[in-house]
Amino acid sequence: MSQYTQYREEIATRKEQGLSPKPIDDGALTAEIVATLDDPAHQHRDEALNFFIYNTLPGTTSAAGVKAQFLKEIVLGRKTVAEISVAFAFELLSHMKGGPSVAVLLDLALGDDAEIARQAAEVLKTQVFLYEADTARLKEALDAGNAVAKDILESYSDAEFFTKLPDVEDEIKVVTYIAGEGDISTDLLSPGNQAHSRSDRELHGKCLISEQAQREIEALKLQHPDKRVMLIAEKGTMGVGSSRMSGVNNVALWTGKQASPYVPFVNFAPVVAGTNGISPIFLTTVGVTGGIGVDLKNWVKKLGEDGKPILNNDGNPILEQKYSVETGTVLTINTKKKTLYDAAGDEELVDMSASFTPQKVEFMKAGGSYAIVFGKKLQTFACEALGIPLKSAFAPSKEVSHEGQGLTAVEKIFNANARGNTPGKVLHAGSDVRVKVNIVGSQDTTGLMTSQELEAMAATILSPSVDGAYQSGCHTASVWDLKAQANTPRLMAFMNKFGLVTARDPKGEYHAMTDVIHKVLNDITVDDWAIIIGGDSHTRMSKGVAFGADSGTVALALATGEASMPIPESVKVTFKGDMAPHMDFRDVVHATQAQMLAQHGDNVFQGRIIEVHIGTLLADQAFTFTDWTAEMKAKASICISEDDTLIESLEIAKARIQIMIDKGMEHENGMLQRLIDIADNRISQIRSGEKPALRPDDNATYFAEVVVDLNAIDEPMIADPDVGNVDVSKRYTHDTIRPISYYGAEKKVDLGFVGSCMVHKGDVKIVAQMLRNLEAEYGKVEFQAPLVVAAPTYNIIDELKEEGDWAVLQKYSGFEFDDLAPKSTARTEYENILYLERPGCNLCMGNQEKAAKGDTVLATSTRLFKGRVVEDSAEKTGESLLASTPVVVLSAILGRTPTLDEYKTAVEGIDLTKFAPPTQKPLDTLSVHF
Repeated sequence: MSQYTQYREEIATRKEQGLSPKPIDDGALTAEIVATLDDPAHQHRDEALNFFIYNTLPGTTSAAGVKAQFLKEIVLGRKTVAEISVAFAFELLSHMKGGPSVAVLLDLALGDDAEIARQAAEVLKTQVFLYEADTARLKEALDAGNAVAKDILESYSDAEFFTKLPDVEDEIKVVTYIAGEGDISTDLLSPGNQAHSRSDRELHGKCLISEQAQREIEALKLQHPDKRVMLIAEKGTMGVGSSRMSGVNNVALWTGKQASPYVPFVNFAPVVAGTNGISPIFLTTVGVTGGIGVDLKNWVKKLGEDGKPILNNDGNPILEQKYSVETGTVLTINTKKKTLYDAAGDEELVDMSASFTPQKVEFMKAGGSYAIVFGKKLQTFACEALGIPLKSAFAPSKEVSHEGQGLTAVEKIFNANARGNTPGKVLHAGSDVRVKVNIVGSQDTTGLMTSQELEAMAATILSPSVDGAYQSGCHTASVWDLKAQANTPRLMAFMNKFGLVTARDPKGEYHAMTDVIHKVLNDITVDDWAIIIGGDSHTRMSKGVAFGADSGTVALALATGEASMPIPESVKVTFKGDMAPHMDFRDVVHATQAQMLAQHGDNVFQGRIIEVHIGTLLADQAFTFTDWTAEMKAKASICISEDDTLIESLEIAKARIQIMIDKGMEHENGMLQRLIDIADNRISQIRSGEKPALRPDDNATYFAEVVVDLNAIDEPMIADPDVGNVDVSKRYTHDTIRPISYYGAEKKVDLGFVGSCMVHKGDVKIVAQMLRNLEAEYGKVEFQAPLVVAAPTYNIIDELKEEGDWAVLQKYSGFEFDDLAPKSTARTEYENILYLERPGCNLCMGNQEKAAKGDTVLATSTRLFKGRVVEDSAEKTGESLLASTPVVVLSAILGRTPTLDEYKTAVEGIDLTKFAPPTQKPLDTLSVHF
């Protein structure tokens, strides 16, 4: 059966699902379509022509290569298609972005036919996705005296590819659509359980919010054809939890503008808003697509005569509406005045200066941030090739420098890695900076999108300036179903060829490793001055500064080795007092959020860097804090580590990288060994005193400071989604932190989950030791609720086996994963037993495994979002509460939350994760967790 016949059969199947033909990325299929065009009598010729013009993906896909070559044949007169003139062939080439299309345009522009060369040059002047091979051809032709090459480069030197684009409209009319009340997670826009379809944009678009919401949005578009739909989080923040490019893609698909008439289901420029603005990592993703993020501030705290907020019976501030944005409200965005107005444009509602910085306006004008990044590089190259001064066509980067003011830790890292800034100028928070990226991570449910982005921007190889890059398999580790079997090997093959170390070997020579991406990145980050970009919101390392990013920003970092962003403000977190012996460090993490809110009233962490002075904890334990900061709505976090602690963490990282090498995971480019060499060099610098562990300057300036009193933490704490809070803005947030005594030992727990990125070896040892203790006291252990345990890495399991802990877990397990026969279907029912699951994200991801609908789940993970770990049943709202490992284990055994006395008895003699503030250097950390 020919590929075209198979494709047509697939089309029939998709039609039954209400879907259009899938966009074509396969060169062999495109070749069959091209052959059909040569036969005027072919029964499917008209259909094939439509596929060729409108349904073939651009960039470096093999389909784009075939399409570009056929268009070249038409331009040269070697092929004739009545419907595709030479002019139209050039137009189609202009929409193919780069890679083979640019190669063809260069062939034509540097060819012998003067008229064709002129036309090709005009198209090339609009292109920005040129790589070294392309620019080298232009430079060689320029040096040989080619006038066309000189003309193209002169256009590039003036950045006409940008300056000749139409400006952003002075006024943008929008009509509102409230997507939900309270914080809206990106799971609402792109549910984790639909992760398998993200690379099929039309199919994935059907999971946006709900079918009813989609119908309502379509109705608004019909009623207001001249306006753009603005998606709103009423009384909350839009896009919390993860960057989720697929979420932005979905919003753009339903409300945005089509990027090209010849590329299906790729839209851009969505308008999203929230009462409390947009989550920082999601806002970055909005900028990637040239969209607009709006901080509405339409609900404000009601103030009393004393000027202080009036509180309700629950102690929460009463909100009053400043102006209405109910669904169907027409508003006006004035891009020149940077202000949101009412429909008539008379009443000023809110300042939008932050939405229309010069850089963001450039993204909007260019249709996204990629074009700006590549455009800047292209203009610089052209000026250098022509030997003329660079007069940048782009807005100058904002450079903020305060004489005599010291640097925070993040300011130091950004200054050390900055590119293209004023030489010698010290930059402080608020500066726009282009920085070198040291470590890049891609995960498996966004990886296919990242590979599509790389193809679209015509990238073929990892930037040589990147020290380490890893493609994980953790988000689809739980169930090796047909979707995973179809997507994962293809993704691993693409990324391995691109230059990344991959969790699964495309050649099948080493064991498939499903280790959690953040844990691997935490190990391969071997420099505390590093910048890390990862395709997951929990990209928060204990070394360097790490940013969770959308699939496109990850692609850009892989292709260019760079990222662009403002230097964020920092909040300094320090500690005082002593940890009670029965407390676990996870409770310190919860207490930090609670005490911050008590000290400042509002979440001062949101959108900022948390600089945490936690220097006596090794990388694994410190990661518990930094990982959590994603849920604090922070942009990132930095650990301030003492010299000796950092050296020990780096030695552990070296050992783990060596294990990866020993398992056969080293890439042919030698990446893993180079990381070990970097770690050795950094250890040498610290030991010699040449470059001690990263620390802020004593006179650094912070947005705020938080001092966590360890003495005030006297009982375990639970992060509660408070799903029934009358104030919807308080539901499904991480701001409600409660002691276990609040629940009076009456909160029923239907399932316990110890796992994902928030646990380390010590947590799994705690599970084993609790089972030993309870067995010794009662003779046996009976679970009143299921307990699911998923270690984050295989290394941890190997060490637990050597130390005897895994045997204890096996004794009580009713299920243990088997890599030789992985689960092919997700579990839907649970027994009251212990489940030992494959390393990976498991329940925390929510795309494969889930708790039973309506369950109350107590977990060590990080997600409270509605529907993530557990969905609602007809009778009960599903809840996902978060706590320390010992609380989760004991609650699963009891089937309810424990009393404080029950908890103390259960953990007596168990080595919990201990922490002493770095101001008083401890003899040791009293912890098993190394």
